[in-house]
Amino acid sequence: MNANANVLQRSELIVPAEQVIPLPQPEIFRGAYDWNPERFAREQICSLVRRVFFTNRAQPVRQVVFCAAEPHTDVGPICEQVGRALALETSGDIAIVSGNSPLPEAAQGPTHQAGAEIKSWSTQIAINLWRVPHSGLCELRQESGTGRYWISRLARLQNDFEYVVIHGPAAGTSSESALLGQLADGIILVLEANNTRRATARKIIETLEGSHSRILGTVLSERTFPVPERIYRRL
Repeated sequence: MNANANVLQRSELIVPAEQVIPLPQPEIFRGAYDWNPERFAREQICSLVRRVFFTNRAQPVRQVVFCAAEPHTDVGPICEQVGRALALETSGDIAIVSGNSPLPEAAQGPTHQAGAEIKSWSTQIAINLWRVPHSGLCELRQESGTGRYWISRLARLQNDFEYVVIHGPAAGTSSESALLGQLADGIILVLEANNTRRATARKIIETLEGSHSRILGTVLSERTFPVPERIYRRL
């Protein structure tokens, strides 16, 4: 992911306005050194975390699934940044369920399969933040991707963590994303700037809504910002 994650602007909306997470607009350029893309990205992620997890008290959000619209879009860095930002906002324990992280060598074998606490075979990356490899959740015999499978996994995660950020499968190619959108507290669809077609995104959102998934919003990744002409002239 480019250091920027930005929610679609009103002119680009592909979901109802109430479902779009409004993140802050870029700062006004006042000089050649005012623009800091890394700071802007951090501010956007922090705003995303606050709006998703802490603004809707009527429907608390504890377990959120991030799914790319298409397989080539990398959602892992977004999940990582959201988890780290969330860890700074709360003292509650947080899990990032990653599909790419291997099970730690020390936890391989029958130890974690005996129902040990998830934290014991996960990687702690901050005082209240753990990276949970999806492979470690597969110790029971239910078929991966089924409702029974995810109900049991989400229940275990809920017992051990106050918040869970899940790196889900691509929504455009896997029905499992819709299942997760039903069972978790909500799903955020990740679109890739200049790659995800509007028609593709609309079709995915219609499918998710048809399955009664709770769509919390859409995030635009890999967005680049052009250098304003007056600043370009100073370079």
